[in-house]
Amino acid sequence: MNDFSGYVVYVDESGDHSLTSIDKDYPVFVLTFSIFEKKNYIKNIVPNFQEFKFRYFGHDIIVLHENEIRRRKNNFKFLFDKSVETSFITELSEIIDSSNFTIISCVIDKNKLSPSTIKNENPYHIALDFCTKRLNKFLIQNNQDHKKTHIVVEARGKKEDNELELEFRRLCDNENYNFDIVLANKKTNSVGLQLSDMIARPIGRNIINPNEKNRAYEMIKRKLYDDGGLEIYP
Repeated sequence: MNDFSGYVVYVDESGDHSLTSIDKDYPVFVLTFSIFEKKNYIKNIVPNFQEFKFRYFGHDIIVLHENEIRRRKNNFKFLFDKSVETSFITELSEIIDSSNFTIISCVIDKNKLSPSTIKNENPYHIALDFCTKRLNKFLIQNNQDHKKTHIVVEARGKKEDNELELEFRRLCDNENYNFDIVLANKKTNSVGLQLSDMIARPIGRNIINPNEKNRAYEMIKRKLYDDGGLEIYP
């Protein structure tokens, strides 16, 4: 018998973690952990998501990307039809809203970082440290910290993946976390990764402009871990 926890975590990001060039329109880096209880994920979330795909595409091979949906690119050009877009976004939002999962997120405000931090720190590593700490706290509260929990992250490139895996292992060794990282190809058709992809940018937009109408964030904030699930750094 394996000794895996009852939870699985899918990770996504929004914005880049470069400090040499900062996008004035999106000067943040957002890292988001979406935590799913496996039984509920298998029984409810995945079937609902697949049914949605069959309804709009006729198959379930399509991979939903927030950026492509928002820009109506590639497989989502049909969303230029306003009535279709309205029903598509409404149904997708309802599926996400009804899906029971927990969000942990860290937002790095790059404009507010000190020169020392810019010189010596990696925003991804800062965010990863926060998110893994909160994840471990969540697992302790749910009596699952003694079992191995898999954290699924989209691969970004050989150099970046090697750096991430090294930092991840260092954190696990230093903090005695019972985590294991899984690097997934960007084309991987994972419901958890696709759901997580919908989460990060609305969080970033809310931090940049909290007065901006942001219905997605209103839905997301109800899923934030209630023991410090959102960190804004610095």
